[in-house]
Amino acid sequence: MAIATTTIGSYPKPDYVRVPNWFEIRRRLAPGRWNPTEAYERFLATRDAADDALLDRGTAEVVREQVAAGIDIPTDGEVRREHYIYHQCRRFAGFDFAGLTQKAMRGGSWNAAVPTVVGPVRAGPPQMVRDWRVAQAATDRPVKMTLPGPLTIIDSTADAHYGDQRRLAADLADALNVEIRALADAGCRWIQVDEPVFARQLDRALAFGVDMLARCFDGVPTGTRRAVHICCGYPAALDLEDFPKADRATYFALADALERTAVDAVSIEDAHRRNELSLIERFATKTLILGVVEIARTRIESVEEIRARLAAVLEHIDAERLIAAPDCGLIMLDRATVGAKLRNLATAAHGIG
Repeated sequence: MAIATTTIGSYPKPDYVRVPNWFEIRRRLAPGRWNPTEAYERFLATRDAADDALLDRGTAEVVREQVAAGIDIPTDGEVRREHYIYHQCRRFAGFDFAGLTQKAMRGGSWNAAVPTVVGPVRAGPPQMVRDWRVAQAATDRPVKMTLPGPLTIIDSTADAHYGDQRRLAADLADALNVEIRALADAGCRWIQVDEPVFARQLDRALAFGVDMLARCFDGVPTGTRRAVHICCGYPAALDLEDFPKADRATYFALADALERTAVDAVSIEDAHRRNELSLIERFATKTLILGVVEIARTRIESVEEIRARLAAVLEHIDAERLIAAPDCGLIMLDRATVGAKLRNLATAAHGIG
């Protein structure tokens, strides 16, 4: 048997791409001084047609790299994005990227100057279709496109307009739905909403977050696979032995809630911290996208190590409902390390049994 493989979202940007890497910016600044949008504003001030051509070239390049490593469902690598959340927020009315607000995020894990919601959030003309077409032209395999979810956007921005997270989440879901339906109508067959905040804000996730996730996918045809990614958090640097993470036990409650939605696939991390195998059985009908290589360690997992974990997981789920992946996006690593990790991941997943 063979298990399919995918990546989650971000990929190391080619050196010739001038869009800043948010992780590198955060790493260089003192705690509390991170401004994740400032460097991109400087890029926008000087962006020209040559940059656009390089962004297209870089997108195609990282798609081909993923395919060459054995990935069955690559992503566009988020090469165009300064940050997986703020890139999307720039496309919506209601956000102010000049009047930033200092805010603690991810349960206080870090502080940043973030964009502010100053009016009703509304979708603009859909723009992700072109991004997807550029990526899809590089391969005959289905390219997955990713968007941040409502709760994760709320946690990474400041609200000076709504004063009600449920109302704000509803408008965000409706705006995201415009982009998602446009992608589906264009032919994109894998669309993923990233909601890492579900693992940190379980009460909000269960109270209205899961409903808003479903709202994001409203009207999306069954031919398009609808996925959600829920990780437990990035560290501040590579190869840290310990850093703040969300409680992995929240996956149990989230699995039960997600089983009642029309989401097709659920992506969780398992490499950095192994889950109890009983969790796997809670995904009774969903496809499980399981992280089997770490995204913040430079150590390259062996084929045998990955295969052994997948074999253990297959005692609890059918192979056709399991997809092997990294824990999260790969932006923290260099391309050589990423390539080695993905090749071993694909070799293990495709050769199991």
